[in-house]
Amino acid sequence: MTSRLGSNTRVEADAVVGREHDPDAPPAEVGDDAVVRSGTVVYADVTVGDGFVTGHNALVREGTTVGDDVVVGTNVVVDGHTTVGDRVSMQTGVYVPTNTTIGDDVFLGPNATLTNDPYPLRSDADLEGPTLERGVSVGANATILPGVTVGERSFVAAGALVTEDVPPETLAVGAPAAHEPLPDHLDAPNTQ
Repeated sequence: MTSRLGSNTRVEADAVVGREHDPDAPPAEVGDDAVVRSGTVVYADVTVGDGFVTGHNALVREGTTVGDDVVVGTNVVVDGHTTVGDRVSMQTGVYVPTNTTIGDDVFLGPNATLTNDPYPLRSDADLEGPTLERGVSVGANATILPGVTVGERSFVAAGALVTEDVPPETLAVGAPAAHEPLPDHLDAPNTQ
């Protein structure tokens, strides 16, 4: 197990920071004032900023970079080679696949699912996760398909199935998601 922990960082019993997957991988690095709760596994070759907090049984795979003040909730999976910005909140059960980009100030509601394989088991395809730009909110149980970009300050409604890019400051609702103007009461920045 290889890791570098910042000051005032707490790793609870039964949590692992720096799980080895490759003997040549660089150590995991976790910034200051972090809390890694029991059952969580953070692989080697992960870099995490200050103020990182996990729920129980979270997983952050290799090649991932996580910014400051990020919450990775209980049973969240970040499947590696992903970039997560600052002040991101991933609630219980979120799934983030390989090759995903998440901007600053993004909220992912419970059981939101991002995908990266357009044709699972049917044909060879490049794995391309979605891109969630700054200030995006994704509601509970929403699904965002591979390669989709959700524009800055857009809002994906609970249960939506997002099959195509969402323009900035737009509401995506339904299955498949239709784009609507962002209602006034949702036209505000995400706050923690």
